[in-house]
Parts: sequence; structure tokens; C-alpha cells
Amino acid sequence: MKRFVPVLIAALTLGGGAYAQSINVGPGGVSVDTRTPHERAMDREMRHERHERMREREWRRANYRGDDCRTVTTERETPRGTVRRTTRVCD
Repeated sequence: MKRFVPVLIAALTLGGGAYAQSINVGPGGVSVDTRTPHERAMDREMRHERHERMREREWRRANYRGDDCRTVTTERETPRGTVRRTTRVCD
């Protein structure tokens, strides 16, 4: 078994050529990503766009100023002084 894993990795590396960076060796075994670098770049770009849309949606939700929203400020005394906390509450 100790000889099998390095031989398998070497065979996959030589057989994969330019796709050697897509070989994953982990506790579950060896897996090979058969996508081309262009396909991986497209997937990465789609994930990035999805992440940006989610961030924009969260920003809009956090900054929504409807008629039924108000600002609540609470003050609390601590050993170091007064702590103020301001939050937006939307009913």
C-alpha cells in the first residue's frame, strides 16, 4: 500500500498533464477533477457572482428604511462606564 499511493499519484499526474493541480488526495482516497481549467474558472466566477448577489441582498435588507422601522438606543452601566447600543427595529 505504501508503494501504491505514490505510483497512483505519479500515473495520474503524468496522465493528466496540465490538469495535475486537480488531483485531490485525502482520507477518503484519491479523486480527480476532470474539468478543464476554463470550466473551473467559469465555476469560480459564477460562485463569486452568487456571493456578490447575496451580499447585496443582505445589505439592502439591513439598510431598508420603511415606515415601520425605528432606532432603539439602550444604555447600560458597566464597571468601565456607560455602554450605548443602537439598533434598528422593524415591525
